[in-house]
Amino acid sequence: MFEIREMTQADLTQVAALAASLFTQPWNKQGFAEALPMDNTCFLIAEKEGMILGYCGLYMALDEGEIINIAVRADSQQQGIADQLLKAVLKEGKRNGVERFFLEVRVSNIGAIRLYEKNGFHKQGVRKNFYRNPCEDAYVMNRMDEIK
Repeated sequence: MFEIREMTQADLTQVAALAASLFTQPWNKQGFAEALPMDNTCFLIAEKEGMILGYCGLYMALDEGEIINIAVRADSQQQGIADQLLKAVLKEGKRNGVERFFLEVRVSNIGAIRLYEKNGFHKQGVRKNFYRNPCEDAYVMNRMDEIK
């Protein structure tokens, strides 16, 4: 079993290596280091026995939150890690007053689209040529929550 916790500076080497292994235009260690201490961000990791299995980030502005990335090690996918990370970051956002969450996802990333739809996200539009390497459109997806 894995635990979900807040990302720390000590995690950044593993997190940057994970990002580089999964994305064609990954965040680097410095990018994470600069974003991590900001008041309007939330970065969570899934960890098992000292190994980071995945991470998720959220930028918050007033009542809106942008899911930055959800990344899970290739050898740890299909184990519910992304789902648990997403649920945890949504909960943290709601705790901070976020009512509307949004994200972009490659139109070809069927697994991620299913994950987001399962968690209440809906396609709202398309950003043409949003991604590079390879060039691809992105769906813009959002989710509205009522803060109680």
